[in-house]
Amino acid sequence: MKTLIVDDERLARKELISQLAVHPQIEICGEAGNADEAIKMIEELNPDLLFLDIQMPGMNGLEMLAQLNRAPRVIFVTAYDEFALKAFEVNALDYLLKPVESERLAEAIQRIRLEESEENELINHGEAANHLLGQDDQIFIKDGEKCWFVHLRDIRLFESEGNYVRVYFDKYKPLILKSLNNLEDRLDRTFFRTNRKFIVNLRWVTGVENWFNGGLRLTLKDGSQVEVSRRQSGRFRELMSL
Repeated sequence: MKTLIVDDERLARKELISQLAVHPQIEICGEAGNADEAIKMIEELNPDLLFLDIQMPGMNGLEMLAQLNRAPRVIFVTAYDEFALKAFEVNALDYLLKPVESERLAEAIQRIRLEESEENELINHGEAANHLLGQDDQIFIKDGEKCWFVHLRDIRLFESEGNYVRVYFDKYKPLILKSLNNLEDRLDRTFFRTNRKFIVNLRWVTGVENWFNGGLRLTLKDGSQVEVSRRQSGRFRELMSL
């Protein structure tokens, strides 16, 4: 798994690289000392995983993630614990406190392996087949004891919540164990990734307005509103223009 280490402290980067050496599935493809450096390396190297510090000079780790259209899996490594809740809101796999304990690091890597195993199982069962899913396709959703078989045209919104995705249809909003990135890869162009947290069904969009910092805000048929990031706003305009 191609891995990028992002931390403004050189010694912290070296210590983590040393600890990761006993995990052969982790391939260190680079290290960055700040967010600007990391963004360029992510675009060039396309890593599968980031070990990311939060508190860095200039742009912090959370702000850096907001600049990415698609982010790799993320494990935060920081000396501060007050960002834990925010870290999981941006779909982080884990949150490690410095100094990193070898046992906790091993647990985080095991979590990645379990997630990969689940995705491979989906592929083996044909749920990630080559053809993209569109409005007329149906998907099976299970949340606890409740089950639904839903047409995608009836799903208005997908929202990332940590390691889960909340699916909005009718009066229901169940949680499924899946990443938003994985869903984006499976859906056709009638579904649009507005930002790191949301994918919207474009057939449900009834209004578009300019929003802060060059972004947009979409209004859906049910009255809910979703912001489109500045970067994704350009893509949205291209997609919806003649």
